[in-house]
Amino acid sequence: MQGLRVVLVSPRNPLNIGAAARAMSNFGFTDLALVNPYDLAFREAQSAVNADHVMQAATVHDTVASAVADCQLIVGTTGGDHRELALPLQRLEQGGTLIRESGAQVALLFGSEKYGLSNDDISHCHWLMRIPARPQHSSMNLGQSVAVCLYELIRSEVPEVLPVAPAASHQQLNVLQERMAEVLALSGYADHTATAGADQRLRLLIGRMGLSRRDAEIWLGVFRQILWKLRH
Repeated sequence: MQGLRVVLVSPRNPLNIGAAARAMSNFGFTDLALVNPYDLAFREAQSAVNADHVMQAATVHDTVASAVADCQLIVGTTGGDHRELALPLQRLEQGGTLIRESGAQVALLFGSEKYGLSNDDISHCHWLMRIPARPQHSSMNLGQSVAVCLYELIRSEVPEVLPVAPAASHQQLNVLQERMAEVLALSGYADHTATAGADQRLRLLIGRMGLSRRDAEIWLGVFRQILWKLRH
């Protein structure tokens, strides 16, 4: 998806520009173009958190035509208001699929905070895309709209990578079992149904817990403290 350019048309709020740049950085996009940005807003937005590289590389244009001149596919975003739209309108998930499969240099246009894309802006587009929202409140904040659209574009491309805590060693689990058995004995607990199999059931119980190394250390500390209290 490196062939995608986010185009903000007439943005006026520096917070929105900064939020859009930050969302681009979050999801791995770097090509930002601004058309007639309010000068003060653009300068203040250059401090976007952890997205300085996006803002510094952003290009500024006088017209939409200039911002999308080298693109093969231009997609406009709209809240799906009551204007008569002369172009096909896709829901976000459908439009995201079309963009991913296009293989083209794509420009994704977002209109100003107050008015959205004008009819003239839309005339440069091949089709339009909207984020599904309730009809009574279909207009979204500019920065949020950029974030939602970009997430849809990359959500099936990036594998989820979650940190995996190191598992407890067999030795740790054996020591934990011994401490638990001592606590049960000192506390007067007794399994009257099958005393001979108590150790096996305790070992299986601990194994089913799937403890990490850190969790095993915590439980060992808990049972050591209980043992100290029971013995004193």
